[in-house]
Amino acid sequence: MERLASIRSLFLDAKRMTGLKRYASLRLLAVLPFAAALALPAVAPAQTSLQGELAIPENVKLFGKVNPNVRRATAVVNGDIITGTDVDQRLALILAANQNQVPEDEVQRLREQVLRNLIDEILQIQEAAASKIEIEDSEVEESYARVATQNFNQNAAAMDAYLKRIGSSPASLKRQIKGEMAWQRLLSRNVSPFINISDEEVNELLERLKAAKGTEEYRIGEIYLAAPAEARQQVYDNAVKIVDQLRQGGSFVAYARQYSQASTAAVGGDLGWIRLAQLPAELASAARQMQSGQLVGPIELPGGFSIIYMIDKRQVLMADPRDAVLSLKQISISFPKGTSEAQAQARAGEFARAMQSAKGCGAVDQVAAGIGATVVSNDQVRARDLPGPLQSAVLGLSLGETSPPFGSIEDGVRVLMMCGRDDPQSDSGPSFDQLMGQMEEDRINKRAQIYLRDLRRDAIIEYN
Repeated sequence: MERLASIRSLFLDAKRMTGLKRYASLRLLAVLPFAAALALPAVAPAQTSLQGELAIPENVKLFGKVNPNVRRATAVVNGDIITGTDVDQRLALILAANQNQVPEDEVQRLREQVLRNLIDEILQIQEAAASKIEIEDSEVEESYARVATQNFNQNAAAMDAYLKRIGSSPASLKRQIKGEMAWQRLLSRNVSPFINISDEEVNELLERLKAAKGTEEYRIGEIYLAAPAEARQQVYDNAVKIVDQLRQGGSFVAYARQYSQASTAAVGGDLGWIRLAQLPAELASAARQMQSGQLVGPIELPGGFSIIYMIDKRQVLMADPRDAVLSLKQISISFPKGTSEAQAQARAGEFARAMQSAKGCGAVDQVAAGIGATVVSNDQVRARDLPGPLQSAVLGLSLGETSPPFGSIEDGVRVLMMCGRDDPQSDSGPSFDQLMGQMEEDRINKRAQIYLRDLRRDAIIEYN
């Protein structure tokens, strides 16, 4: 399925947008709610039109002492109440995912985002109920148990205890599950049946995909922060704090969901597989120099700042050597407690020379036994699953050769010996049906964004 994401770089929507135009359209979806919030009665003849509907005076005077930075903790959404406890329990999940290493000012911003997410969740559940869509408790319980098994390797009872221990609750997570199920079922009824993709569109995209064979694609994550001129420094400072948190081990996906103002926030900031020509010049220039796993930012753009993360690189429809399945032997030695750096270096040198003298995988066990090393074998290692620095080193080995030694005084030193390799076959690309399915999914997601925007616009929300 990951291969199918490559079509995003070639996808033509209903307006046939391509390249930078398509990327810019994602920005517009994120900016619209902000622009709508600025609507005021006209008080001066000089006005600026927004989207052909809103008229904003050039010289705006605010009346009253309302502080836009003060947010209330609870809300009533079309009669349904969001309590402070609801916010706290959902926030606890996010903090636990970041090992609770989040500064206090970041926690407050997270709290505000959690409240917005809960409002959306209630709107989705309400709309599903209005369409006579029922989510049975048994369905929620089944999904909850699956989440416990897949993500925490626990049963439901252990999951309950874990959630209570971190300050959340099973009810909070189950409501989130119910909201997601209700929304997906609603989209299946009210949106999916009206999405039509013609055979001509799919065939055209298949041809363009084949024409792009061999060109480079990049899978990039982005956190975009809009920055009005008067708040530019403040937004930049916030972006720097986010980068610091990410470099200390924070989850990029979690931060993108909570902070990014691009429409890709819903998918953790993932832009999918794209070509650099589709990005603004500032981002393309930075991405061109990045390696997989690297984080860069904040990068200044017209209207805001971006933080980008290089998830991966590849060539369209070309076999990726990192998908090779390797048969490896790991040979390792450990150091006695109290070993000095000089002693470790000397012992590691002897170990490396001994491994170089081993004549292939058939003889390595005997050599290892002679120097007190241990040997572990694995015949199903995907090169992609190895740490980045080791991937290229191991993929360059011939049968019977060993990697450079790696490790530390605490963990010992080890090498990997290549005992076999099955290279991936050339990728023929997605099938007609797979491509049509992905195009339908993309259009459903766009309609879903508009659907939720309309629900927000029509909602009656009271803050307490």
